[in-house]
Amino acid sequence: MFRKILVANRGEIALRIIYACKELGIKTVAVFSEADRHALHVRFADEAICIGPSKSSDSYLNIPNIISTAELSNVDAIHPGYGFLSESAYFAEVCEASRIKFIGPSSEAIRLMGDKARARSEMNRIGLPVLPGSADSIHTDKEAIATAEAIGYPVIIKAVAGGGGRGMRVAHSRNELLSSLKTAQAEAASAFGAPQCYIEKFIERARHIEFQVMADEHGNAIHLGERECSIQRRHQKLIEEAPSVIMTPELRAEVGCRVVQAIKKTGYTNVGTLEFLVDEKRQFYFMEMNTRIQVEHPVTELVTGIDLIRDQILIAAGDRLPHRQEDIQFRGHALECRINAEDPVTHRPSPGKITSWYSPGGPGVRVDTAAHAEYVVPPHYDSLIAKLIVHGSTRDEAIRRMDRALEMFVLEGVKCTIPLHRQILHNPAFRKGNIYTKFLEHLQEPRVRAVEMA
Repeated sequence: MFRKILVANRGEIALRIIYACKELGIKTVAVFSEADRHALHVRFADEAICIGPSKSSDSYLNIPNIISTAELSNVDAIHPGYGFLSESAYFAEVCEASRIKFIGPSSEAIRLMGDKARARSEMNRIGLPVLPGSADSIHTDKEAIATAEAIGYPVIIKAVAGGGGRGMRVAHSRNELLSSLKTAQAEAASAFGAPQCYIEKFIERARHIEFQVMADEHGNAIHLGERECSIQRRHQKLIEEAPSVIMTPELRAEVGCRVVQAIKKTGYTNVGTLEFLVDEKRQFYFMEMNTRIQVEHPVTELVTGIDLIRDQILIAAGDRLPHRQEDIQFRGHALECRINAEDPVTHRPSPGKITSWYSPGGPGVRVDTAAHAEYVVPPHYDSLIAKLIVHGSTRDEAIRRMDRALEMFVLEGVKCTIPLHRQILHNPAFRKGNIYTKFLEHLQEPRVRAVEMA
């Protein structure tokens, strides 16, 4: 087992990793930027070291500073959390070269799955269906037009190295395609340092469903069921739940079996998530794989009773999977609302000081956060400030519990998405489970237009 782990992240996920390490008896080293000098992950780690200025490129993305800190602190391993360097094959490679265990898959696996065009091709080769699209990244306008017209409009343009909804545009015509391609390429270059994009068929009323997987270094692999992530804005998830209302035990077993076979064939280890688009006929199409822990992992933890962060650490330390597929049982229903420091209508960021704070409790309620009263939400990072997660015996009970918890959540001083979450929860279509990836856009369209015209 590891003696000491460096947590190469911030906010609630850094705290979540520290919780797991404390329960395993592992010492932790927190790294922080100048903006996070007084953050809770700094306070609760055993050691804390500043690695640079507020800008993430000078701190949380500064690989030389992180590695030198790890070596000076004499750590055994680095946990990257999600975001920042968690899906950087180069960072994993540097860790491997420095003989520091990267708590995640190998650099080769990250590199394969990080290139979404290659990942689609590989998963298709080993038996997972993918949407029609380009076999590789698009290099010219002529190639883009030929691809789009071959598969039929609408199409979606995606950054090869993308994530978080950046570098993604939907096109319904040739003119729209060419302008959207340029925009997506520029956005991808700015966000990921790689302008390459690919094109695939766009499903108008698709669901976004993902499967959580776990594999050890001894050839064992399991799945932990699905999460429904169809409530999104600008391709970024806002509400997640488990299980999905469209799943049956038979369909879950069928897709889960194919997912496990796929990760075994690729030699993948540690935790990961395979994401699918699902059409109205319940046909699953592989979209991408996230080679890290997900923001929404708590909903899986609540319905399975499994600590995913703890298991990540155990697998990285060389242990065999602590669970067998037949041991995995799904209990009740879980929902997660991502509470962001944003205007709930325009989604513009709202950094600043939280003047009043109360997080709700009670049976079946969990709050993952690093925020508190007087906490200053910095403008330099993602706007996520809390994850409110609830569990109920049924979906209806979970929705009622979430609505109650949102009503009792006190967060003043910055704008946040709580009013939007309550609006969604009260929507009859959401209550019936009639959701899809464009659900929020159609729900908010009139309100956004009114705000923009004012």
